[in-house]
Amino acid sequence: MDNNILLKWFQRQFSNPQLVILLLLLATLFAVVLLFGQMLGPVLIAIVLAYLMDTPIEQLKRQGMGHSFAMGLIYLLFLAFFIFLIVVLMPLLSRQVTDFLATVPAMVQAGREILTQLPESYPTLVSAEQLNEIVNTASRSMTEFAQQALSKSIGFIPGIITVLIYLVLVPMLVFFMLKDKRTLFAWFTSFLPQDRSLAEQVWHEVDLQIGNYIRGKFWEMMIVGLATYAAFVLLQLQYAALLGVLVGLSVLVPFVGATVVTIPVAAVAFYQFGWGGEFGTVMLVYGVIQALDGNVLVPLLFSEVVNLHPVAIIVAVLFFGGIWGFWGVFFAIPLATLVKAVISAWPKLA
Repeated sequence: MDNNILLKWFQRQFSNPQLVILLLLLATLFAVVLLFGQMLGPVLIAIVLAYLMDTPIEQLKRQGMGHSFAMGLIYLLFLAFFIFLIVVLMPLLSRQVTDFLATVPAMVQAGREILTQLPESYPTLVSAEQLNEIVNTASRSMTEFAQQALSKSIGFIPGIITVLIYLVLVPMLVFFMLKDKRTLFAWFTSFLPQDRSLAEQVWHEVDLQIGNYIRGKFWEMMIVGLATYAAFVLLQLQYAALLGVLVGLSVLVPFVGATVVTIPVAAVAFYQFGWGGEFGTVMLVYGVIQALDGNVLVPLLFSEVVNLHPVAIIVAVLFFGGIWGFWGVFFAIPLATLVKAVISAWPKLA
């Protein structure tokens, strides 16, 4: 009886060829990214960048500018920004990362001195023996982390060849994706079945969400990162550029990123200023930036993105991040939107 019920359900659900085509396309796409994602890294980066530049190109075209001129102007701006990242920002970040890791043991020692005073102030909360064990374990872990990070940063030198390949391939791929977008899309769709209305319906919805999401995340990272950098420079906080980049990148991981990046911000502020008004000012300004990001910037930038429950977002980040690493985290919300779009279309076919 149970087997017959399952068989009837299966036949009813998958008797529609549109659904079968959609599921096959999704399975193929997931398999390609899962198996060849690392090799296709430059292509994924180029797709993200092409999405970013597609909207300003279309806006310039609506104002009467020709496609070639609009694409050339936006692409030149992209190249200028790309060169700035390589020539100015990357060397600055490299120096600050090295300096920050070198000061981690001193930060640990400063925190240790503060913690050793806890048994005197709160003898019933923690004993001196327990505190010493906790502090020693934390000190060894932080020192080992700094040493490993320094050694890995030095050992990264052989990977420079890979980086150089990316630096050449990515701008080239972006150029051709912008120049021949329609041709490439037509070539790709030529391999698909002619009767694919459901797949196109889901794709149009997801394509809109992915474009809005990528552009929104880019501007959120830029605004949050630059605002944090400017604020920390005004407060004369060390490693302002490094911390600004970390805070900007933290928006990629919803909810968790802001919590995790608070640790290095607080550690640097405490090591430089100690407990006092300056430390409190740094943390207050940082808290204000995070509050403005969550309550003003995110609603403004992502007003057109489909709303997802926080639990769904966290599950998507954990699931897709576990499968595809960074790209899974970056595309967690669009992928969750894809799943939602498929589920929404499913009952119509039953």
